[in-house]
Order: sequence, then structure tokens, then C-alpha cells
Amino acid sequence: MEWSDLRLFLAIAREGTLVAAARTLALTQPTMGRRLRELEEAVGHPLFQRTRGGFVLTDDGTTLLGHAERMEEEALAIERRLAGQAQQLEGTLRITSSDWFGAHVLAPVLADFSVLHPRVAIELLTDARFLDLSRREADVAFRIRPFDDTDVVSRKLLRMRYGVYLRRGLERPVVGDGAGSALIALDAAFAGTPDDSWLQAMLPRAHVTFRSNSRDVQARMCALGLGVAVLPIPLGDSTDGIERIDLGAEPPGRDTWIGYHRDLRRLARLRALLDLVIERLAGPSREGIET
Repeated sequence: MEWSDLRLFLAIAREGTLVAAARTLALTQPTMGRRLRELEEAVGHPLFQRTRGGFVLTDDGTTLLGHAERMEEEALAIERRLAGQAQQLEGTLRITSSDWFGAHVLAPVLADFSVLHPRVAIELLTDARFLDLSRREADVAFRIRPFDDTDVVSRKLLRMRYGVYLRRGLERPVVGDGAGSALIALDAAFAGTPDDSWLQAMLPRAHVTFRSNSRDVQARMCALGLGVAVLPIPLGDSTDGIERIDLGAEPPGRDTWIGYHRDLRRLARLRALLDLVIERLAGPSREGIET
């Protein structure tokens, strides 16, 4: 039994289908199916029950799962330790952040980093999910809440200010009322966040006309005149066609944290990136950002 076979087994167990597991490992579905059959023949037991809804672990598969996960933890630890020793300013760095933060805050910093270190390839993964640093789904993460993993080295990077925006030329809402005004809000999964609740409290009689979990989409719909939106100031101020309006108070801001796995703390290209990010974003304050 080879480690590559167990990686395949773990992918199917986690994804539930050959198609999704194949995508995770960059293999084809027929290859996944053939290698799974070979693995089951090698261990002498069926590891999955094939159902209409996907692949479900058998008792033998469940037994193997725990052992495979422990082997994976060791393999990933080896990979991180070896990667953490690299002193050359070359290779790949995977960064994860929200879409708007990546586009409007990180992108200028990463562009400068690429000029300074052209042999380092940057992968920016903008995802609403919190990617797993232990599994090296990303090397560096930017998040709006503190990291709770004891293996992650982290610090508060900055405080992001938010503003209220409306398409230029539209009638401004009346604070404390909002009757006749439309709101652009976060979707149900993010409803109740401080800025979202603040806006509805400031304009209690306004109605929500559009929801999205994407700040960039919210900004675009605001520019199209769909309603009032609370946006991060670096995003709102750079969006054509909208203006920041005063409702008598500023929406609650949000902290941004940066983190990476402790095994990578000596990785030269990571240290170089951290130095530049901290210099640019945690240095002198700029519009919309407090340090």
C-alpha cells in the first residue's frame, strides 16, 4: 500500500464522488476508479459502498480512514518542514483572502513583490472558505477574525474602515427613517454582521432589495443604482459612479489578521512577503485603513 493510494482514498472519502475527488488530485475519473479498484483488491476488502448519492465508507473503510489521516498528518508535516528550510527566493507562495481584499488591498502589494522577486510565483486564492494552512491549501491567509489553530503564527495586521455608499445623483436617505430607500445587504449566511446590522438600524424603514456575499458584487449593484451599500472604503472609493455619504456616524470597522503555519516561519520567500505586506499595510495609515 503506497501513500499515493491513501491520498486517493482520502480524497474520495472527503469528496464523496470520483468526479470531485479526481478534480482535487488533478486526475481523471477513470484513473480514480481504476486505482480505487486496485487498492481494494490489494487490501482484500471493499472500502466504499457505491450509492446513488455517492461513495459511502464501509466498516473497513472507516477503520482505514483513521490510519490514513494520521499518515497524512505526518506526510504534511514532513512537507512543511522541508519547505520551511528553503532559503532561495524562488518557488510558489499560495495566498488566500476574500475576493475584494485580494483585488483592492493585496493586489498592489503583490505586484510590487513580483517586481522585487520575479522568481517567486504568487497564487492568490480568493475564497469565502477558510483554507486549511496545516494541509498547505495555502501558505499565508488573511482573515477577518483571529486564528484559533495553535500551529498558526498570526498577528492583527490592520483595521479596515467601512463607509456608506450610494450612486451619484440619487436622493440620499433620511437617517433614522429610510422610507422609500433600498438597501444592498449581505446574504443570509452573513446576515447580522456588525456593518450589515448597523445599516438596517440607521435606516429602519428601508427595504432590502439585493443580497450578496461578494463585496465586489455589492459595489457593482450600488453603482447601477440598486440601493445604499456599506462597503470597505478602499473598495467603495475606487468604484466609479458611487459616492460616500454621511449618515451621522461611521459603520463599524473590521480587523484583518494574517497567519501562516509555524513550520514555514523560516521559508525565505514567505519572510520576504511578510516583510513587504507589513511594511505596506501595517505601516503609515492610508485612506480606509487604520494600523
